[in-house]
Amino acid sequence: MDKVSKTEDEWRAELDPMEYAVLREAATERPFTGELLGEHRTGIFSCRACDAELFRSDTKFESHCGWPSFYQPKEGDAVELVEDRSHGMVRTEVRCARCGSHLGHLFDDAPQTPTGDRFCINSVSLRFAPQE
Repeated sequence: MDKVSKTEDEWRAELDPMEYAVLREAATERPFTGELLGEHRTGIFSCRACDAELFRSDTKFESHCGWPSFYQPKEGDAVELVEDRSHGMVRTEVRCARCGSHLGHLFDDAPQTPTGDRFCINSVSLRFAPQE
């Protein structure tokens, strides 16, 4: 996969203010407000910044946390995991492996899934492409 590298000015020109805040500054959209939270059609969820395919709909599940949740990425190298010590806690940040954009966080609190993992992802960081 070819890496995407842009200046922050280029990202600002391409993304709307909320997209930029989440994808480039690791902000978080308000819970239960994202347009993809209730998306249940078959398809692929891709990075809004670079269009890299990140998650398949068959790995999305209802975690009731307020953000779209997946139990595994589309490919093993689709996302990168980074230790996040912000806000006085230690978490695992999920970033797009292609462009480095912030997607959300990974938690190991989903025993109802095959992996036990919950990739808690901001809707604004994703695009959805339905498949027929």
